Amino acid sequence: MPGENLTRIEAQERAANLKVHSYQVALDLTKGPETFESHTTVSFEATAGYSTFIDAITDSVEQIELNGELLDPATHSDGVRIQLPNLKEKNTLVIKATGKYSNSGEGLHRFVDPVDNEVYLYTQFEVPDSRRMFPVFEQPDLKAEFSFSIIAPSYWEVTSNQATPKATVLSDGISRWDFAPTPRISSYITALIAGPYAKWTDELTSTSGNKIPLGVFCRKSLAEYMDPEYIFEKTKQGFDFFENLFGVPYPFEKYDQLWVPDFNAGAMENAGAVTFTENYVFRSAVTDATRERRVVTILHELAHMWFGDLVTMRWWNDLWLNESFAEYASTLATAEATEWKEAWTTFASLEKNWAYRQDQLPSTHPIVATINDLEDVQVNFDGITYAKGASVLKQLVAWVGQEPFVRGVSSYFKKHAWGNTELQDLLVELERESGRDLTSWSKLWLETAGVNTLKPDFTLDADGNYSSFHVVQTAIEEQPTIRPHRMGVGLFNLVDGKLIRSEYLELDIDGPRSAVPQLVGKKQPDLLLLNDNDLAYAKIRLDDRSAKAALGNLSGIEDTLARTLVWTAAWDATRDGESPASDFIDLVLGHIGTETESTTILTLLRQLVTTGTLYTAPAKREAALNKIADGLIELASKAKHGSDSQLQFVKFVPQFARTQAHAKWMQELLEGKTALAGLVVDQDVRWELVIGLVICGVFGEGEIAKELERDNTANGQKFAAAATAAIPTSEGKLAIWKKLTETEEFSNTLINSASLAFGRVNDTALLNPYADHYLANAERIWDERSYHIAAYLLNNLYPIQLANEELAQKTKVLIEKDSIKAKPALRRILVENLAALERGLAAQKKDA
Repeated sequence: MPGENLTRIEAQERAANLKVHSYQVALDLTKGPETFESHTTVSFEATAGYSTFIDAITDSVEQIELNGELLDPATHSDGVRIQLPNLKEKNTLVIKATGKYSNSGEGLHRFVDPVDNEVYLYTQFEVPDSRRMFPVFEQPDLKAEFSFSIIAPSYWEVTSNQATPKATVLSDGISRWDFAPTPRISSYITALIAGPYAKWTDELTSTSGNKIPLGVFCRKSLAEYMDPEYIFEKTKQGFDFFENLFGVPYPFEKYDQLWVPDFNAGAMENAGAVTFTENYVFRSAVTDATRERRVVTILHELAHMWFGDLVTMRWWNDLWLNESFAEYASTLATAEATEWKEAWTTFASLEKNWAYRQDQLPSTHPIVATINDLEDVQVNFDGITYAKGASVLKQLVAWVGQEPFVRGVSSYFKKHAWGNTELQDLLVELERESGRDLTSWSKLWLETAGVNTLKPDFTLDADGNYSSFHVVQTAIEEQPTIRPHRMGVGLFNLVDGKLIRSEYLELDIDGPRSAVPQLVGKKQPDLLLLNDNDLAYAKIRLDDRSAKAALGNLSGIEDTLARTLVWTAAWDATRDGESPASDFIDLVLGHIGTETESTTILTLLRQLVTTGTLYTAPAKREAALNKIADGLIELASKAKHGSDSQLQFVKFVPQFARTQAHAKWMQELLEGKTALAGLVVDQDVRWELVIGLVICGVFGEGEIAKELERDNTANGQKFAAAATAAIPTSEGKLAIWKKLTETEEFSNTLINSASLAFGRVNDTALLNPYADHYLANAERIWDERSYHIAAYLLNNLYPIQLANEELAQKTKVLIEKDSIKAKPALRRILVENLAALERGLAAQKKDA
């Protein structure tokens, strides 16, 4: 899997010998539910006599014509590549082919809405999937102009990178849309979205003086839930912020945002035609965490229009720079240009925790990763590429200064517009604007892996003042790099039960032990917080006095970012096996009720799931899970009526519910026999309760079918698949296992939903057979399924809930097989699963 693995060496050779001018792509989308027809003309230059291939994943190839000569598809196409022999200096290639619609969210995806049976299409091409729709030199540095001509039902909306033209009627009910050529862009950001989408329009004036048309799209059956006015408002705020920040006008002619079904990611930065997951169309009550995340995602994709689309990486080893920059810039814009002013607290809670977790896996890698081929890219859409990279960019901004950083970025956009770059091209601009030599900084931060830990080390005089103070920096043996950090130090004291910051200083530290003379002579505070303001990328530890004050008065830390840093320190100590899991459970249940930040609450609840199911000692686990469920029910009952926290507590009760009392509470809430003031038990809450009741053995197939009849929508089908996968019987588990691993009946969305719920059991004995089933089938799944589907199955079905040494040992044996070693991307998934299990086993020992 898959047999389409382009290597970097192949891409470099092709780039050295080709210059692509244009693609003219004609598609006929009226040929039925399985396939579509493509007719592609490519104009390009080449080194005379050079032979190469064009990427084309096809159902069949009907005709290949190269410079007027017909080539036999039987000998020149293998369904993945089309061989192009003996090229001339100037070449014209014409290919007629048949492509297959996908149901995996890769290439040209086809979805049938269960509400009204309407068909919706959209493309998802990053990393290497434009070749699933049309023949293409599939690498980011062979930019070209793309012209699309689309035949489709006349009543459809047809959207691509350029403004949608007036359609030409071909026959009754069938029309053709001929789009103008794009600017020179990479193939992975081209796009086609087609179907009877609902549409809203607006416009703005760019700093260039051009009017930029804006569009918002979603399926007709979701139109009542779309809030286009809010989307347009955030979009305009983003345009204004980025155009002024970068000093470069928006580079494309229009900006459409389209919410599409069965989307694997959060969103995709197609030039001028951004696609989003339908999770961001709110048909039920959602948390502020989700609302804020939608805004960050909107601004993330908008930032890509400059960083990624206007200026594009040469090869995928600089993917991190695309994603890290967009993540940093979108958080900055969210905090400074929208109502979500605590966005950096959200970043610390969500992105930083993701980064720290990823960076402590055996599979961690430098931010500038070695990308030998396309499979390497797929597995590097991870916490290093996004979250650590963005965290390190935040550190870089602190290091060089915000204004020099922005000037450098602006120069970079202006110098390299419509081109391809490497990291050094950006560093050159930042060095010139800041006066800092970034060679050493880049080597230490971008070319090495791992996260450092920072601890205070001090002595006190007789009056309780610091007589010496050092920051001690450590690294693990496998990742020994010690790095320079620009960081804040906060001094907090208890005042009427509140921990108030009394002093703050910023300093540079470097080396294993850095003196902080600024603190000598100052009175020891109740809480000394390293990395206050979260400038640095590092784990922190608290001294004993600070830990006692912070953990005992966590709710009393009024600064949201400082409070999140303390939460994170407590979590790190639990994950690292330094503090018992039981203590973390008590800490969360004791203080989450007064936490104000929605994303922090969500992060803590997710951490409770991991702590309860994996980190608690086996002898304590059942009691711990009962305690969490009881605690969340009590928190929900005491929460402010109709509050965000009330909604979150209710939604997480089913994750832990296991007793008759828990099941009774959920069923009475579902049936309206019990009510929580201010809580609306809407359809999504109903499904969460239904799944919880299934896990508890109270509900079964009949109740699931009844709920699906009530909500026969795409969302309803997703929840029903999860509920079915959660049925706690041997027969139920075997049936869903076979459906997931031996058939292609489910779409990508249903596979993800069902496989995630498969391991949600109160009796882990149900999963015992699936340790061997998983290990026996992992390689077959990898070989037979597309990357996204295989990743869903292999990540979600690993029976980590067994949390025992036997599973760890069996996984090690599989990982060492020669055939697994020959598939690095598959091996990485297995290694990461094992690492999570082994971390759990170590934490269990501390909790014993």
